[in-house]
Amino acid sequence: MRHNKKFNHLSRTADHRNAMLANMAISLIMHKRITTTLAKAKALKKYVEPLITRSKDDSTNSRRVVFSYLQNKEAIKELFGEVAMKVGDRPGGYTRIIKLGTRQGDAASICFIELVDFNENMAKTPAAGAKKTRRSRRSNKAAEAVEAPAAEVVAEETAKAE
Repeated sequence: MRHNKKFNHLSRTADHRNAMLANMAISLIMHKRITTTLAKAKALKKYVEPLITRSKDDSTNSRRVVFSYLQNKEAIKELFGEVAMKVGDRPGGYTRIIKLGTRQGDAASICFIELVDFNENMAKTPAAGAKKTRRSRRSNKAAEAVEAPAAEVVAEETAKAE
């Protein structure tokens, strides 16, 4: 029975799992997006989000705590520098998981996991009124077509009155 066993063991020993999650977290911090299986991405999300929260407070103790998890100086510099600067005002939810489908060989669910503030495609929001639906274009053209003859009629009536 699995009573009170809440996290996914990923079919690995504890040491192997910790090493794998640390390596994946370093890759995510350095590259901002990685492709992996859905189960690993969900486990990584629980692993890396507290570290990103810790990086918002740039103190010696925070750096030591995060270094005990990651063991990579370059990743620590990147996390406490660029990443912490971008997520400084965000209250949580630093990563996003985007499902890609299944892998050909073993039909495992594959996904992206990425840092939310570093995806330029998702961050861009269209300007208000820039995107119009097809229906609104039709109604605008119809309204213009109705207004144009009405304006001509009004102009002709004013010319006759004079």
